[in-house]
Amino acid sequence: MKRRAFLSRLAALSGSAALTGSPLMAQQIEIRSRIEDVWSAWRDAHMDANGRVIDGPQQNASHSEGQGYGMLLAATAGDRSAFDRMDAWCRFNLEIREDRLMAWRWLPDARIRVPDLNNATDGDLFRAWALLRAAQRFDAPGYMQAARDIVSDLVTRCIAQGPDAQPLLMPAVHGFETTDGFVYNPCYAMPLAMTELARAFDQPRLAAAAKGAVEVSRQLALRGVVPDWVEVTSSGLRAAEGFSFDAGYEAMRIPLYYVWSGLSDHPALLRYTEAQSRVPAGTAAVVIERQTGHPRATSTEAGYRSIAALTSCVVTGQVGAIIPPFDPRAEYYPATLQMFAMIAQAEAAPMCVPI
Repeated sequence: MKRRAFLSRLAALSGSAALTGSPLMAQQIEIRSRIEDVWSAWRDAHMDANGRVIDGPQQNASHSEGQGYGMLLAATAGDRSAFDRMDAWCRFNLEIREDRLMAWRWLPDARIRVPDLNNATDGDLFRAWALLRAAQRFDAPGYMQAARDIVSDLVTRCIAQGPDAQPLLMPAVHGFETTDGFVYNPCYAMPLAMTELARAFDQPRLAAAAKGAVEVSRQLALRGVVPDWVEVTSSGLRAAEGFSFDAGYEAMRIPLYYVWSGLSDHPALLRYTEAQSRVPAGTAAVVIERQTGHPRATSTEAGYRSIAALTSCVVTGQVGAIIPPFDPRAEYYPATLQMFAMIAQAEAAPMCVPI
């Protein structure tokens, strides 16, 4: 079905009950085909034969984040071979701590390739989520046990008490405590991933941390765009010394994750959309001043524009999103965000089909 014909059908049905539940079957079929095609381009550009996901601009390093992201994409696209290679690479090269969490970075040209054994919680979260979804997609119970083990360590080692004793997901096991509290990254918490894992493995504390993340972002959005980092203290939320308090390359994942999680009325989406409305067509703000919402930097990268287009569509309630075509030449990070935007649209925003 052609996209514009499909869009016309959506517009005709916009008042019907068919759009209040799951995405239409026709869209599901179309989006699955598109994701599989784009996945092949992503895999060929950013994953080597051993399953290592390579972040070119970052010294050709590999990160737990990239491995988790890639595994989720492979599970979604139904590519079990690539999924297994990425997971095996994780187990041999990053899962080298005393627990089931991963060291956060691997440097190919360094004498010591893993110089820091600390983890990055978002990488572990996405890997566990990918394993859960792969267990369901490929009918592979071994993946389920691996996900369970990771989630157990996340809950035990990476959840702290926030305001009013609300659990929050720490950025890592170590290194983010302060005299008055701890430094927190709002985009490390992906509500949908956390709630799916909490439900699968009976981990209410992880579900509570997802709720806490949504509430912290709500509080932050009352005074501006949600920033990259914040310090959580007993007296409230404030800028974290030495960390970005603007909404930059970290925080742009928040509107994406919240759309994907079905939180279409969250004020973080409105703040982000307002900021994006201030930049010229064909660009996206990639660094936004927190209090004023004015852009500090913009980009024409398709991945960043995809998030802006999807969020705008959800916030305004329009039919169809001006999501640009996938650019196979894009670097790892914007290319990954664009694939996530495609999946989020398919799973949570059927009216925002790309036009």
